[in-house]
Amino acid sequence: MAGAVQHRGALDRQAATEDGSQPGVEEEPRSPASATPAPSTRKRSPQKNKRARICNIRLNDNEWRRLTTAARTSRKSLPAFLVRAGLAAADDSENTAAVIADHRDLIAELFAARRHLGQVGNNLNQVARAINSGGQPAELDAVVSAVQRAVARVQAVTDRMLAQD
Repeated sequence: MAGAVQHRGALDRQAATEDGSQPGVEEEPRSPASATPAPSTRKRSPQKNKRARICNIRLNDNEWRRLTTAARTSRKSLPAFLVRAGLAAADDSENTAAVIADHRDLIAELFAARRHLGQVGNNLNQVARAINSGGQPAELDAVVSAVQRAVARVQAVTDRMLAQD
């Protein structure tokens, strides 16, 4: 009791072979043109220039938006844009190393300023406690001056970082 099955015209309880003959079905001969794949319209890279390496990266949402917008603006795919930008940075490695070194210096200065602010904040809290208890600390002018220097230091580093972007 073999009935027609909806899958590739195979009969029930009988094996169907892929692109082979079906039991009880005569095939029409194939034309040679249908066996040959259609020519592709995209030019293939020569074998010597073909990219064989794969590099995966992770991006946050902001980085993804910025890079895809830049790639779209330059009318390139994101991978092509990243390759071109990376190679340009590699070709200008002296400038890139200087920028990275400057960025590291700015971050080190920002951390130092943060530590300084923490120390000054501690001193300022001690002065406030002394004033609240009715005293007039002698260090008040020195602490206020230190706070102003720390704020100026943080502001200078912040301005330098913003000027780089």
